[in-house]
Amino acid sequence: MDLIACHDCDLLYHQPSIAEGRKLRCPRCGAVLLQHRHDCVERCLMLVLAALILFTVANAYPLLSLDLQGREQDTLLITGVIELYRQNQAGLAVLVLCVSILLPLIKLLSQLYVLLPLYFGWRGWRLPVAMRIVDILHPWAMMEVYMLGILVAIVKLASLASIVPDAALYAFAALIMVMAATDASLEPHDIWERLSKTR
Repeated sequence: MDLIACHDCDLLYHQPSIAEGRKLRCPRCGAVLLQHRHDCVERCLMLVLAALILFTVANAYPLLSLDLQGREQDTLLITGVIELYRQNQAGLAVLVLCVSILLPLIKLLSQLYVLLPLYFGWRGWRLPVAMRIVDILHPWAMMEVYMLGILVAIVKLASLASIVPDAALYAFAALIMVMAATDASLEPHDIWERLSKTR
């Protein structure tokens, strides 16, 4: 028999069936436990595809152009990692590389790997494992923290150099919003339910 626990107060009870578009709330604390959406997979798949396009733009083009006393320099997303490595901070460089580029990319590709077969009704290979990877990587794909670091650097460098935002900075900001929308739209219960039907 299916049991469900409230994420806020840990109340455990039998899971009732809910109709499309309805929400299931905890009787003790009122937190939303489940929300059954008919287009959860389709909406999330479109958001993940948009996020992958924005991720490519954010990594392929310069974030900022710095003009310091007539010397211009373009900075990419990977530039911070390279500079940390050059300053003999390899551990910090690897950490920044993981949380700003590698883990968000793995999370997006894992979401795509789960959602694409579900959208077409295919029986994908090891889909539950990929869904668990998405759950594990959720707190580690911290692109918003990296964006905050970029904004702090812009404020500090504004008095020293002329800073021109480039296309990748806007793509990076849009990517953070799209990834947040994906996380908000992804209803794990609906995904697990559809995964169980494809086995």
